[in-house]
Amino acid sequence: MFGAFSRLFTRHLYVRIWLAVLAGVAVVTLAAGWAWQMAEAQRSAPLPREVVVRDTQDRVIGVGQSQRTRSPTGEPEFNITLKDGQAFQLQFGPRLERGGGPPPWVRPQSGFFWLLGLVGLAVAIGLFPIVRRLTQRLEVLQRSVQRWGEGDLTVRVPEDGQDEIADLALRFNAAAARIETLVRSHKSLLANASHELRSPLTRIRMGLELMGDRPSPGARDEIARNIGELDQLIDEILLASRLDASEADMGTIEAVDLTGLCAEECARVDAELDLRAGTDNAALTVQGVPRLLRRAIRNLLENARRYGAGEISVQLEATDRVARIRVDDRGPGVPAALRERIFEPFYRLPGASERNGGVGLGLALVKSIAERHGGSVHCEDRPGGGASFVITLQRAE
Repeated sequence: MFGAFSRLFTRHLYVRIWLAVLAGVAVVTLAAGWAWQMAEAQRSAPLPREVVVRDTQDRVIGVGQSQRTRSPTGEPEFNITLKDGQAFQLQFGPRLERGGGPPPWVRPQSGFFWLLGLVGLAVAIGLFPIVRRLTQRLEVLQRSVQRWGEGDLTVRVPEDGQDEIADLALRFNAAAARIETLVRSHKSLLANASHELRSPLTRIRMGLELMGDRPSPGARDEIARNIGELDQLIDEILLASRLDASEADMGTIEAVDLTGLCAEECARVDAELDLRAGTDNAALTVQGVPRLLRRAIRNLLENARRYGAGEISVQLEATDRVARIRVDDRGPGVPAALRERIFEPFYRLPGASERNGGVGLGLALVKSIAERHGGSVHCEDRPGGGASFVITLQRAE
């Protein structure tokens, strides 16, 4: 019996809270009862009082003092001493009990303990539902954390109320969602990377088997191209993994001149650079990591060169708060239903071939880099045909 109660006490918070409240009420009641008894004792202490004795004609017979005492039988009595020296003793007989007597909770001998019991019972009945409801929410949170720790990353906690427990549930759900997204992203990255790594390795192995003793220049070029693709894939996988880890240090943040950065990258692919009318060149400065922003612009230009046809242009513009980099091409464009999916890792548009180059991580890296800098990227139609990729970044203060 004691062992069962001990387990109930140690394993359930609501029992400890409930008993602690009851103990507090008991202490307060005991203190109040002790103070009441002390006050009652002082009030009923036998102090001498002035008395006047009169006859039936209301004439004063004597004046003196009266002292209250108790007889050996416990009944009250009064010793009266007049000023002329006469002494009297006034005794009372036993009190006759009325039918049944007073209820036990008003009797002086047991009334205090009855009061203590009634107060404790009322507090216990009133507090138990409140304490139990509070701890039930904690138990739900405990079970959810346990399931989440066992591997069920889809577990979420009800966010009822606006108190500390609701705030804790909200923060747990947010953290669980972030970790679930990160784990799913890493699993997808690993699965797709395994597939993408297999393709160039297979082509290299087949090329080596078919090359013979006298390799042709074309075979050597094909192997070199596959090795370059493999190196690019590994580099982009590592960068994507680091960008997914928000705590990873990606480099020094400094003021970046977008005009100079875009001019250098446009020169590599012979793309046209233009400033939108009314844009001040001084406004095209953002806070960021130059290496990452350069990588984002280069990936968009490489994507336009690979899948576009004809001219490639870059347009810069700035508003009061943001700067935008717009990369335009004259390719087939992107269907509206797929403009979000193209930013997923390893996703290629239907009909795109591995022979076009790329590993399907370029646009995903652009999105990660933009979001890492507090910005965004999206795809839209280009007037006259083609696609426009727009990076939006916060301007430097």
